[in-house]
Amino acid sequence: MREAVLEWFGQHARELPWRSEDRSAWGVLVSEVMLQQTPVARVEPAWRAWMARWPEPADLAAASPADVLRAWDRLGYPRRALRLQECARAVVERHSGVVPDASEDLLALPGVGAYTAAAVQAFAFGRRSVVLDTNVRRVLARAVAGVALPAPSQTAAELRLAESLVPEDDATAARWSAASMELGALVCTARSPRCDACPVAGLCAWRAAGRPADEHAARRRTQAWAGTDRQVRGRVMALLRDAIGPVPAAAVEALWPDRTQLERCVESLLADGLLARDAAADGDEPPTYRLP
Repeated sequence: MREAVLEWFGQHARELPWRSEDRSAWGVLVSEVMLQQTPVARVEPAWRAWMARWPEPADLAAASPADVLRAWDRLGYPRRALRLQECARAVVERHSGVVPDASEDLLALPGVGAYTAAAVQAFAFGRRSVVLDTNVRRVLARAVAGVALPAPSQTAAELRLAESLVPEDDATAARWSAASMELGALVCTARSPRCDACPVAGLCAWRAAGRPADEHAARRRTQAWAGTDRQVRGRVMALLRDAIGPVPAAAVEALWPDRTQLERCVESLLADGLLARDAAADGDEPPTYRLP
C-alpha cells in the first residue's frame, strides 16, 4: 500500500508553495496553522501574502495585533492569527528566531499541538513522525480498517495503526506523510471518494466490504452557518477590519437584529482578545470598538 501511494504521489502531488525546495520551517508552520479547518484554495493566496509581509518569526512578532487580524482577513477562526503571533514571539524569545526541530520544543510553543508539531517535523525538517490529520485518518479508516469514516474523535488504536505504517527512514517517512494526506484530500474524500482514481482501490478493505455506511453518522455534529454566533462574530470582525478608525457602537449594533445574541458575541470577541472597546472621554457617549 505504501509503495502504491508513494508512486501515485510522485505523479499527482500538487505544487504548493510550502512544499517548494526553498521552503522554510517558519513557512511550513504558518501553512499548517492556516490550513486548520480551511481549504488549500483559500489558504494559498493568504499564505503568499503573509510570508511576503512577515517572512520570519521576528517580523510577525513585531507586528501590531490589528495588522495581523487584518492580514488574516476571512480565513476563519481569527484566534489562530493571534496564537500564531504568540508562537512567533516565543520562537524569537526562546529560540533566537529560528523554528526548533525537536518535538518537545515545538509542543511548548503557543498554539502548537501534537499534529502541528508532527507536521513541522515531517514537512519542514524531513523527520519521521506520525502525521495524523483528518485526511490521513480517512484513508487509513477505509483502506485498512474497512469503515466508511473514522470515529469523530481520534482514538489510540488509530494512532497505533498510523505509527505502524510510517516507514522507518526519515525521508521516506516524511514523503509517506505528505502522500497519504494528499490522497485523502484529492481522491479519498469524505463525501464523494474517487475510487476509480485511487492507487490502492484493489487493497481497500472498505471497498472489499461493499462500502458499508458510516457507523458514526448519528454522532457527527453538523451546524448550519446562518444565524450562528460564528456568523455574527464574523460580521463584527469584518466591519472592524475594513474600518479606518474606531467604529461607533451604533454601527456594530446595526449588524444584527438579535440584540442579545450580538451582545453575547461582542463580549466573546472582547474575551478572546480580538476586539477592543474604548469608552468615550466624557463618559456619556456610547463606546467605540476597534481591533486590538
